[in-house]
Amino acid sequence: MWTASFSSSIGTWMQNVVLPLYVLDRTDSASMVGLMVFAQLGPLLFLSIPAGVIADRFDRRKWLIAMQLLQLAFSALLAPLVAANAPIWSIFLMSLGVGMGNALNAPAWSAMLPTLVSREDLAGSVSLNSAMINGSRVIGPIIVAILRSAGVSISQIFLINAVTYLFVVGALLRTNVPVPDKVAHAAGWRQLTAGVQIARANKPVWRLLVTLFTFSLLSLPYVGLFAAVVRLNFGVAKGSTTYEWLYATWGFGACFGGLAIGTVFVGRDIRSMIRYGFFAFAIALSAFAAVRAPLGAFLVAPVLGFAYFATTTSMNTVLQSRLEDHERGRVMALWFMAFGGTVPLGNLLFAPVIDVIGARWVLFGGALWALYLAWWCDIARIDRSAEEGSRNPLQPDHTASFDEHGISAGE
Repeated sequence: MWTASFSSSIGTWMQNVVLPLYVLDRTDSASMVGLMVFAQLGPLLFLSIPAGVIADRFDRRKWLIAMQLLQLAFSALLAPLVAANAPIWSIFLMSLGVGMGNALNAPAWSAMLPTLVSREDLAGSVSLNSAMINGSRVIGPIIVAILRSAGVSISQIFLINAVTYLFVVGALLRTNVPVPDKVAHAAGWRQLTAGVQIARANKPVWRLLVTLFTFSLLSLPYVGLFAAVVRLNFGVAKGSTTYEWLYATWGFGACFGGLAIGTVFVGRDIRSMIRYGFFAFAIALSAFAAVRAPLGAFLVAPVLGFAYFATTTSMNTVLQSRLEDHERGRVMALWFMAFGGTVPLGNLLFAPVIDVIGARWVLFGGALWALYLAWWCDIARIDRSAEEGSRNPLQPDHTASFDEHGISAGE
């Protein structure tokens, strides 16, 4: 499953890195890029909750296969439209289709991952999955830069991505995916709000979700608007592959950031790594905003990527360890709403600002918010308060027991 997912993710990031650039080249507008990113990631806001209900109630393997084929179809349709320079709205519609498939796929995929390993291996598996995602962010843009230099068209890159979905379909057909435990589910509308109720009853989980929501909204617009930031801040000309190489450098740092949590920092309290990560991210994003030439950007980008994914991987590890298997799909739907669905809202909010005043001050604002989160997202403090409250019979305790690294000890 990991190998197939890695192969498919490389294709996805080949498409993700060229599609914003294609829209920017045709429109010269960061706002249009923001709209395109919203079309592709916005469905995470609206479909993640029903997708989370599906992930906890139905056969995950069949559902995941169907969503892979849906994304394959829309990605393949992008190719002839781009080759014909079709109207931008038609490109947006195909991106919306890919985004819908991704939104309906993500909670079931994330809920499946922990069922393939033991609880003791959860931190390592989440870290390895993060390394896979970010390794593809490195390899995908590098392949694109090489292919474009060799004369391969953007439409052909979309076709390559479409084929890679078949790797995951094949792996799903050959893998035993455990069925969720049979538990009593709420009826009707309460099924859709169950994830919120579960998260609200678990204070560390709720704090992590709120933190991620605001972090994605205020500190991560540069991710979706990377092409515009590179062109405006560093003076990169149209047709240059500097953008792809810089994106790959940033992804290289993100890859090691995700992997480091399950390796280099495995003996550390994972809760503290969240706070250190936000602090490092704030410094790196400020430096990325301040530099004015590609050389400085290439030096800062891997540090920024490392801090970004070391932080979010730490958050994901702590959150997943505080959930039961039959809860995970619905709560992880909220995670994807915050992680992926909120980023395009930030793009819509800040892209017009970038068009007017440039990207530099938007990045500085995101760094300032990350610095605040380094103080506010203190899970260890919440756990200590819960322990003190558990000794008071009048105050309920919603926090699971956890080990010295901040991971839930389980049953």
